[in-house]
Amino acid sequence: MMDTFDVSDRNSWYFGPMSRQDATEVLMNERERGVFLVRDSNSIAGDYVLCVREDTKVSNYIINKIQQQDQVYYRIGDQLFENLQKLLTFYTLHYLDTTPLRRPAPKKPEKVIGRYDFEGSDQDDLPFRRGEILTVIRKDEDQWWTARNQQGQIGQIPVPYVQRCEENTDDNCIDRPLSSGSNCGTTLGPSNNFRSPLLSNVICKNDATVNSSSLNCHQLSSSLKRSDLNRKLPAFARVKQARVPNAYDKTALKLEIGDVIKVTKTNINGQWEGELNGKKGHFPFTHVEFIEDCEPVHNVEDATLKVLSVPGANNDWGE
Repeated sequence: MMDTFDVSDRNSWYFGPMSRQDATEVLMNERERGVFLVRDSNSIAGDYVLCVREDTKVSNYIINKIQQQDQVYYRIGDQLFENLQKLLTFYTLHYLDTTPLRRPAPKKPEKVIGRYDFEGSDQDDLPFRRGEILTVIRKDEDQWWTARNQQGQIGQIPVPYVQRCEENTDDNCIDRPLSSGSNCGTTLGPSNNFRSPLLSNVICKNDATVNSSSLNCHQLSSSLKRSDLNRKLPAFARVKQARVPNAYDKTALKLEIGDVIKVTKTNINGQWEGELNGKKGHFPFTHVEFIEDCEPVHNVEDATLKVLSVPGANNDWGE
């Protein structure tokens, strides 16, 4: 009796970027014919490869993504389909070489470890603590994934707040500092140095921490706001934590408390990009807070304040 699977569950059969060798290893571990996976093509961007366990080998079938006017089609051999789901459905009923598709290959659970506390702000969020182990269920967006904690609760987590576990085992989950230029053994999350007495006196060799009396923010939260990641850029942010970058890193920005920085790009790895004092470079997202969340606490030049007060200033400048 042929196994059944849900073609609409893309996460079950789509493995994303993957080498041919890795796909072969996964499928050769399966005994039955018809076990398959879909991976990205390594040679043509936008194309896919359908990898199938046949009798004694793994076959790789190219799926071309074709744009015809306003319609997208997926071609495998001489067959054309409106989407990948219909393509897979067709080959559950028709043979490829020696077998139809029976079921997706099982995925090895991907685990991540919390790098910072995440309180969550939406009902769909999954709060977690630094050092907590989570299992990734779905990679919905670049910045937000769906995960499950060890209590079985499921919700969305911010990607910059977690670190992949090596070898996907709990024993090998290593929490590394977000900034490669820091020699501090303790990673500080957003405002963690203000909330925890254990961290308030930690001084990193390259990243100086500050006392809570230096700021007058209404909201010193460890939560990464969804609006921060989805914010229209460029946007202005105020530096809340000083940073002296590594002398050998010429692209890192030196940050002083109260500096106003123009954020031009938010990256998944937590290193954001922006402009400060005429210099472009990168900086840890944990060191800034978007301007609307804080009252001015330092004397900022009038010219800067005028720029910030103009509605839509520089809104036409973007990536």
